Amino acid sequence: MEIGERLAPHTFRVTRADLVRYAGASGDFNPIHWSDRVATKVGLPGVIAHGMYTMALAAQAVLDWAGDPAAVVEYGVRFTKPVVVPDDDEGTEVTVSAVVKGFTDSGHAQLDITAMCGGDKVLGQARAVVRVG
Repeated sequence: MEIGERLAPHTFRVTRADLVRYAGASGDFNPIHWSDRVATKVGLPGVIAHGMYTMALAAQAVLDWAGDPAAVVEYGVRFTKPVVVPDDDEGTEVTVSAVVKGFTDSGHAQLDITAMCGGDKVLGQARAVVRVG
């Protein structure tokens, strides 16, 4: 890895079925993640993906780039926009990309991560530190 290097983007399809599976695994059955009626009633544009699910998609991209889960030293994000998931078989796509911004004193790569859905940046201040070599 070199400073300025852009890592290959990863695109993830997110469907309502994925949200159901995530709800079962996480125990988060908040109806904003499965009911359009409830989601719109509270001011959302529709059913949204769990924030931690979106964060996990970006983490999966980092793991794929690193090649070893143990290589990820730090990882953090802020949530900026929800991922709206339509009630159809297509769902939506989240595309995760990254650029190498620098290296720590110990030689770990510092990544700035971008996660986009429908033209919107859905994670902010998304960063990872990855052991390289």
